[in-house]
Amino acid sequence: MKLNYGEALRQQRQIGGYTQEQVSKATGIVQPNLSAWENNVNVPNVDACVILADFYGISLDELVGRDIHK
Repeated sequence: MKLNYGEALRQQRQIGGYTQEQVSKATGIVQPNLSAWENNVNVPNVDACVILADFYGISLDELVGRDIHK
């Protein structure tokens, strides 16, 4: 099963109660990139994923919606 990265990224942002602008300012990742990733236009690179996971205080698996317990 293919993971829906955009949906997982959006969900983590919304769980934290953040707007894309807030995440952008806090992480240094430009808002158009956040939007493109959440809309499955592009996939973030590993460096960006690490930044986002650290910002949200979660693992990389959680960030992309991967359930390692299945």
